[in-house]
Amino acid sequence: MSDLFSDELSIGVSNQEEYIYFRPSKRIDLKIKPGDPIKQGTLAHKAITTEQKVSEFIERDVFGVPYHGMAVPIHHNETVEGCVLAISPALTEGKSVITVKTSDGWKPIPFNEVIYLEVKERKTHVIAEQIAGSHNNTLQEFEYSLPKESFIRCHRSFIANVNQIKHIFPDTHSTFVLEMTNGDKVPVSQSYSSYFRKLLGF
Repeated sequence: MSDLFSDELSIGVSNQEEYIYFRPSKRIDLKIKPGDPIKQGTLAHKAITTEQKVSEFIERDVFGVPYHGMAVPIHHNETVEGCVLAISPALTEGKSVITVKTSDGWKPIPFNEVIYLEVKERKTHVIAEQIAGSHNNTLQEFEYSLPKESFIRCHRSFIANVNQIKHIFPDTHSTFVLEMTNGDKVPVSQSYSSYFRKLLGF
């Protein structure tokens, strides 16, 4: 599945009653595990019961992130035996700045000036070339508002701007440490290291 489909896509396969395979993407994990029952009203349930392809946009308030989902029934000898499910992130559009809270107000920072984002003490801290500030959004929410060609989630507490990486140093257990243009060090954790390498092509 990993060779066939992008890391941005979550893929699931089910029989008529339960999931037999699920591969979450780095952006969206619906916490589905093999053996979990297919719940009524879900895309998989609709595809199996209607015996037709089902496609829906799921709002943020259902799982905390907005996404597009598609389920296609699997037919064998004219009987539906299960379905294949694909989940892709619904990326937001428009803004080109992050407006952060500073000690004396708010300051909009252009995306290209943002070096990295870090969650610390339950706040998201935005570090830029000339300024640093905090924001109420979670890192997961920032993953959908920041341009994915420039910003990569590299750790559960960090998102890095690839255009602001000065050097990549190997670390223990297949992980990395990024030296950013301002001299700060940003870790790449083991769970994100292969994803990070694939996106940066090394």
